[in-house]
Amino acid sequence: MASHVFFSLEPSLLPVAAAAAPAAGDGGRRRGRRRADGRFRPSPAIHPGRPELASHLMLPNELDIQGFMERLDGLTNDVQEMLLHQRRRQRSSTANGGGGDGGARERMATVDHLKRLCIDHYFQDEVDGAMDAHLEELAHGGDLLDATLAIAYSKDIRGLLSLQDISHMNIGAEASLYKAKEFTSRNLQSAIDYLEPGLARYVRQSLEHPYHVSLMQYKARHHLSYLQTLPTRCTAMEELALADFKLNKLLHQMEMQEIKRWWMNLGLAQEIPVARDQVQKWYVWIMTAFQGASFSRYRIELTKIASFVYIMDDIFDLVSTQEERSCFTQAIKMWDFAAADSLPSCMRSCYRAIYTVTNDIADMVEREHGVNPINHLKKAWAVLFDGLMTEAKWLTYSHVPSSEDYLRNGVITSGVPLMFLHLLFMLGHDAAELIDNIPPVISCPAKIFRLWDDIGNAKEGLDGSYKELYLRENPGLAASEAEEHMRGMITREWEKLNRESFFSGRAFPAGFTQAALNAARMVGVMHGHDGEQRLPVLEDYLRMLLF
Repeated sequence: MASHVFFSLEPSLLPVAAAAAPAAGDGGRRRGRRRADGRFRPSPAIHPGRPELASHLMLPNELDIQGFMERLDGLTNDVQEMLLHQRRRQRSSTANGGGGDGGARERMATVDHLKRLCIDHYFQDEVDGAMDAHLEELAHGGDLLDATLAIAYSKDIRGLLSLQDISHMNIGAEASLYKAKEFTSRNLQSAIDYLEPGLARYVRQSLEHPYHVSLMQYKARHHLSYLQTLPTRCTAMEELALADFKLNKLLHQMEMQEIKRWWMNLGLAQEIPVARDQVQKWYVWIMTAFQGASFSRYRIELTKIASFVYIMDDIFDLVSTQEERSCFTQAIKMWDFAAADSLPSCMRSCYRAIYTVTNDIADMVEREHGVNPINHLKKAWAVLFDGLMTEAKWLTYSHVPSSEDYLRNGVITSGVPLMFLHLLFMLGHDAAELIDNIPPVISCPAKIFRLWDDIGNAKEGLDGSYKELYLRENPGLAASEAEEHMRGMITREWEKLNRESFFSGRAFPAGFTQAALNAARMVGVMHGHDGEQRLPVLEDYLRMLLF
């Protein structure tokens, strides 16, 4: 990175170095490292060897990187001192026979704020220690729901909000959590008219966008606004959240510009004018799922993969014959430049772009992990093409699949398994066996995506949509009943994804299950239309994280 990177924050903040942008690719545990002298060391993951990416981002208020680092260091040290003070108070209270309940509650409230502001990674040891102590206490404290409901939660807005959050973490076996969701939703809704305006806005936003199923960065800004209305505030924590937010925003802008340059140089938008030209949309999907500086290079490469998934879908649907599709699929399986020679020009261009990008990713994996996964990656591409061929055959031969067959194939053609498999190899995980046996942590967000997409955008044509096919199989149902059935399926996929996230996370590299959750969370944002067919949450999210 260039030795001087300049950009401006809010007037109350000194600028903070872009090089200190946090790393979440390892589960949020290595945003930066402390040197032996206590100074904060920026993550090396931000575009190594690519200083030119920052050269055009020099804005007013030109302070050198040392000033940025000192400000970030001061903020993290201030919050760290507060956490240590709270821990000492809790221990002192326990030692003096007070049980430590007040101190523990204060400490966990602070940890909760750090997590909701997406800055807990700066204090991972302290956060882990507090969470371990809290979980141990709960393990000996009886039924959690009974304990929380024993308090007058109908009058405790913060308690209701916490219980509302917990209720969305259902794994499908807790009837009490269904009751908790109904109970908290009813009481919070009825309380809104009697709350002061700032808290009323926060409660309304929490009901419309529940924490667990919403984008963390989006919720963080709303939580920060809420904290800024409280009579007792931690300024250092708020300022650190703002600085962290700005760092991520700059990183996203740099990545977006690199991807735009790649896309324009590729020329596919000009060669295939009927195909989608939505590079920003493709990047936003990836930006949301894979957050943090250690995913920076991966985000850029995965956006390229995502663009090919969309373009191939359009080529198969709009500008090819069945014979051409079959030849393209065979060429992909051969994985040889020469195999594309007989293809139409647009297919030949796509083939070479896919071939080049995928081989580049495989070379990167080999450099970083010592194993080249190209044979597995090309097999993953072949699986996607077979799925697209299946859809094309349904259309060409007027075959109407069952809704179950359609959804099973739709998981593959969504492109979600292809992108997550690339990511797993990038993270050094041997994902070869997952190509033919897609695990729930990947299939759940893919099904959620496909079902939401079909609720809002039922396809025309014989390959249909899940909604259309389900209505064919159940001719007595109204369209609204089919949609309700699909929403129930989405809920069950979320419960299954929760089980995978809470209990099977260690089967995958750190941060991977978080990426799966983020992908599922983004689906609702991409399909959250209002009465005017706008996407207000997406527009707000883009303004906050990209512009």
